[in-house]
Amino acid sequence: MENTTPEPVYAIPASYRRIENLHIVFWLLKDVSWCMIWKALGISMIFPTLAIAIIIAWRTRHLKSELAHNLAIVFWISANSYWMISEFFHFDEVLIGGLITGKHLAIIPFTLGLLVLAYYYLVQKPREVAIQPEQVATL
Repeated sequence: MENTTPEPVYAIPASYRRIENLHIVFWLLKDVSWCMIWKALGISMIFPTLAIAIIIAWRTRHLKSELAHNLAIVFWISANSYWMISEFFHFDEVLIGGLITGKHLAIIPFTLGLLVLAYYYLVQKPREVAIQPEQVATL
């Protein structure tokens, strides 16, 4: 028997989509600059890339799934930007406390992003499914 219940639709307003597309441009410019060791451009792209990621997270705050994933992106960009700076200014291989290098500190925001997603998938999503299984955003 076929399910006749229509699948929920997730629509993005055009203005939100435009800023998301602009975000991708800034992010790529930042990472290409990192790859090519264009310090000034790479560092200057951190602010718009991170700012737009925060704006996107704020705009999607009413959708728990979107908020979790967008916060993870904010932490990812933060970690990625720190790592880029550590390489640009050559403290990426400097030992800190004899245990880790400068670039390894990027694990802090990477871990925060993973924790946000772990909370969403292990705590929040199961609660949503229990309440309204047909209205939960999925992967």
